Amino acid sequence: MSMQQHKLQGIYTLEGWKKRLLLTKNIISGQQVYGEEIIKERNEEFRVWDPSKSKLCAALMKGVSQIGIKPGSIVLYLGAASGTTVSHVSDLVGKEGFVFAVEFAPRVLRELVFVAEKRNNIAPILADANQPQQYYYQVLPVDAIYQDIAQRNQVEIFLKNVYLFLKHGGFALLAVKARSINVAEKPKRIFSQVRQELEKHLTIVDYRELEPFQKDHCLFVCKKR
Repeated sequence: MSMQQHKLQGIYTLEGWKKRLLLTKNIISGQQVYGEEIIKERNEEFRVWDPSKSKLCAALMKGVSQIGIKPGSIVLYLGAASGTTVSHVSDLVGKEGFVFAVEFAPRVLRELVFVAEKRNNIAPILADANQPQQYYYQVLPVDAIYQDIAQRNQVEIFLKNVYLFLKHGGFALLAVKARSINVAEKPKRIFSQVRQELEKHLTIVDYRELEPFQKDHCLFVCKKR
């Protein structure tokens, strides 16, 4: 198996027998976040990124062309949960970058706080992403927004935050959970409706459905005009 730099900065690939892994360089040596495998190469540590636990990783495995998150980026992460994907974004942006991580559930945020205590480039924020005025004065203008929120009005939440925080030309990534929008509608129809709404406000630069890693999910990569 040989480690290679992915086409996107800050991400690495490991090709093996019948298997391809994505990894991020661990900024906190020796520390796991969710029981992920750590691989050492040339005195550096890399964390294996699990696409079944991360929609962003699933999109990368499905060949998404760009994500707008790279070393040095300032990122607003909405729906941070316990920090699985946040930790990989933390690796990705590195010590020169920063992640504002918004989560609504206090119990889950406590787990994220433990992750952030070891990683100085994550700021956990207890707030409702549907009420961005709650954290307006805590967040700087950002290079990228990533949202993974299972709410019916997830597109509305996404656009509110894009308009308030994203720099012009910045990237906005929306992980859509079709069943949270309408459990009775076919996912592909939901994805089409979301696309129509996003195109009114943003330029869509890529789109990937996330099967087989994530059922009834897709990811839109958008750019602020």
